[in-house]
Amino acid sequence: MTADEVLIVYTRRDCHLCELAISMLKQAGIGFRLVDIDTDPELIRRYDIHVPVLAHPGSGNELFFPFNEQQIRSFAGPD
Repeated sequence: MTADEVLIVYTRRDCHLCELAISMLKQAGIGFRLVDIDTDPELIRRYDIHVPVLAHPGSGNELFFPFNEQQIRSFAGPD
């Protein structure tokens, strides 16, 4: 990932797994931006019960929960 890119975290309100994923991202020092799937019917259709999902903006690859901090670091790629 370049310095300009941050991971996208597909999430929804009151999602304890999403909060856990955000905590792991912060702990790993990896930049991210949140996207609430409930604001877009297509995102709801695509992710619904599968949040949190990490998306890599450069490659379009996605990482579905469950994942751990090491998997997040690998997914994010080199600094």
